[in-house]
Amino acid sequence: MSIRAVLFGATGMVGEGVLHEALKNDLVESVLVIGRRPCNVTHPKLQEILHNDFFDYTMLENRLAGHNACFFCLGVTSIGKKEDEYRQLTYDLTLAAAKTLSRLNPEMVFCYVSGAGTDSSESGRTMWARIKGKTENDLQKLPFKAAYAFRPGYIRPTPGLKNAFAFARILSPLYPVVKPLFRKYVCTLEDVGISMIHAAAFGYHARILECDDISRLARGNTVDTAPEGNH
Repeated sequence: MSIRAVLFGATGMVGEGVLHEALKNDLVESVLVIGRRPCNVTHPKLQEILHNDFFDYTMLENRLAGHNACFFCLGVTSIGKKEDEYRQLTYDLTLAAAKTLSRLNPEMVFCYVSGAGTDSSESGRTMWARIKGKTENDLQKLPFKAAYAFRPGYIRPTPGLKNAFAFARILSPLYPVVKPLFRKYVCTLEDVGISMIHAAAFGYHARILECDDISRLARGNTVDTAPEGNH
């Protein structure tokens, strides 16, 4: 499968890392980046659209059609935000893009960056976890070929990239020690990017990928990774 991807969030740490892996991976034919500001990357595979309203893609529909993967890496912290605001910037924003893309590209695989500790029941005490859980659940209801939720915890940044969080850089030297002890909660940014590419190309047996799944899928596709469709 040759991947023609749409990518959101290329100016953030995760999106930058996923874009980096996509541009150098032979499985990826092209990447269309949608962002509010330039990602400052040039590559023969890369096209970019600057777009301000992430709740309305009416003017972009002709450019968004014809893709078979989405790497959705947009996200905001819940710190300092009330529930309504966080819901709008997490659930509403994600579903606005996903509904448009699923209508235009029913054979698309949608890869959503969620987070460790997300609450699939939507009923727990933690506000951000409930909203992330609802986002994951409702993505599964859309008519994509498949939708996957990636739940990384700590992500070791990729050396040389510029948008890594300060705390991620500080903890990076400890990764070889931390990984064997907390393998369910840590992975590399390289693994996140490669596992998204592999999910889009080959599928995976689970629709929610914790850190162990992310690392496993990044190491290669196996015969048991074919997904069931969302249709």
